[in-house]
Amino acid sequence: MNAYIPILLFVLVAVSFPIVTLLIARALRAGKPHPVKNEPYECGVPVTTVAHETRYSVRYYLIAVLFVIFDVETVFLFPWAVMLDKLALFGFVEMVVFLAILVAGYVYAWRKGALQWA
Repeated sequence: MNAYIPILLFVLVAVSFPIVTLLIARALRAGKPHPVKNEPYECGVPVTTVAHETRYSVRYYLIAVLFVIFDVETVFLFPWAVMLDKLALFGFVEMVVFLAILVAGYVYAWRKGALQWA
C-alpha cells in the first residue's frame, strides 16, 4: 500500500492546483472594469458595426487552414536536411515520396479552386 502513496499525492496535487489557482484568481481580480475597457477597441476609432453581424467568406478560413497544413508539412523538411548525411539514399527517397504527396495535395487543392480568393 505504501507504493501507492506517491500516486495519491500526485493526483491530489494535480486536482487541487487548478482549483486553488482559480480561487486565488477570483479573490484577486478587479471588481468592476472601467466602461472603456469593455469597448471592443481602445484605439480611439469609433466602432461602426457590430462584430457579430459581419460575415466572413468561408474561403478565408479555407485558405488559412490550407496554409497551416502546407506550412506544417514543410517543417518536416528541416530535420531531414539536418540528418541527410546519415539517412543517405533511403532518406532521400523517403523525402521525394513525401514531397510528391505534398505536391499532389497542392495540385488537388489548386484544381478544386480552393486557392482562389474571390
